[in-house]
Amino acid sequence: MVNEDTAGLSRGLTTRHIRFIALGSAIGTGLFYGSSEAIDQAGPSVLLAYLIAGAAVFLVLRSLGEMAVDNPVPGSFGEYASRHLGRLAGFVTGWTYAFEMVIVCIADVTALGVYMGFWFPDVPRWIWVLATLFVIGAANLLSVKVFGELEFWFTLAKVTAIVAMILGGIAILVFGFSGNPDATGVSNLWSHGGFFPMGVEGFVLSFAVVVFAFGGTEIIGVTAGEAEEPHKTIPRAVNTVPVRVLLFYVLTLAVIMAITPWDSIDSSGSPFVQIFDSVGLTSAATVLNVVVITAALSAINSDIFGAGRMLFGMAQRGQAPAIMTAVSRNGVPWMTVIVMTGALLIGVVLNYVMPENVFAVVASIATFATVWVWLMIVLSQYRARRSMNAEQAAALRFPVPLWPYAQVVTIVFMLFVFVVLAFSAETRVALYVGVVWLGLLSVVFVARQRTRVSPFSAYSHQKDSRVDAAEVHSE
Repeated sequence: MVNEDTAGLSRGLTTRHIRFIALGSAIGTGLFYGSSEAIDQAGPSVLLAYLIAGAAVFLVLRSLGEMAVDNPVPGSFGEYASRHLGRLAGFVTGWTYAFEMVIVCIADVTALGVYMGFWFPDVPRWIWVLATLFVIGAANLLSVKVFGELEFWFTLAKVTAIVAMILGGIAILVFGFSGNPDATGVSNLWSHGGFFPMGVEGFVLSFAVVVFAFGGTEIIGVTAGEAEEPHKTIPRAVNTVPVRVLLFYVLTLAVIMAITPWDSIDSSGSPFVQIFDSVGLTSAATVLNVVVITAALSAINSDIFGAGRMLFGMAQRGQAPAIMTAVSRNGVPWMTVIVMTGALLIGVVLNYVMPENVFAVVASIATFATVWVWLMIVLSQYRARRSMNAEQAAALRFPVPLWPYAQVVTIVFMLFVFVVLAFSAETRVALYVGVVWLGLLSVVFVARQRTRVSPFSAYSHQKDSRVDAAEVHSE
């Protein structure tokens, strides 16, 4: 039985669930697979790039957290953009996030196909992609508690493996458990062309891939609508971001590049698996391949969840087809899950047609969509805070730090990433696709406004009126 009630989402995510969902969103394909691309572009200086991008992401999430704690709603930042930046911004932001999740998910399922090639090199990649979609799609149709538990165990496996890899890597460095101990050492971080072996240009260009690694972390805001105690769970999840960046990105990649020189790592697979395979620890490489597959499944699981909840919230505001408000008796917006899973069949086609180039192209497009969403989050929070009086600002339960200077610096960084995408022919396609996408959404929105009747639902005028009232109230 399906309940058509638009307010039927289940608040079944506990503090433990949201903390691990937030943790898992930052540990995915971008680290386990995309990091090899970033290392190839920048060498050891990629560590600095991850630190800078991680700091920017933390400020984005603090901006989102400030709004989500006081107003936890489904499709949170789409709602905030509508309220503080206008209906066009909300419409574009919500659909761009759904687009981002589709693109990121295609990258994730592509990486999973690459990982499976470690054991089954003769099996076409698209077969693994198709099988994954059926499994994860079915899991997301169950209750939100099942999703939370699944994500908890996926993330626990990833975290345990990363910690074990760091400890194992340090043991190799200290005790020389390697076929060629002379090739290992911390000096690898600067002895193969220096810390900036590809120059400033390579360092700057690496941000296109580095930022992709953090895409999806904004799911923290999306989970607020189904959190049992969002005023407690959201701050705890957001405040762990700096530790995650230092431990899971900077320290992990530093250990990898110390074990094997950065220029010996190629982009044909996960650097985690390559490192242990290259030093003769085949069993460790096999275990890590299981882990990176788990990481990909976790990321796909979160992507489908996040996009589905965003579309649910947009449907409530008349900005998406009304059928997407349909909720199962377990409190799951089942139609959004089906739509997302169906859209990901594009990934199957791409992996059949262009298996060698699909990841780089898809990752750059995902970076554009990700940075656009982050920019809208920060601008929404900036506009919201500017409209508050001193008493309202003082009453905030989770205010952003270093206001307003940190927000301005973060906005400048987002614009910088857009510029970076234009410098490389491989990533420039993301700007073309992104501009066309935003243009199409704007045309749809304008056409919708002229008729004052949504192409998606017959009752959008009432929902738009609510947004209008919210805008007036916020101003």
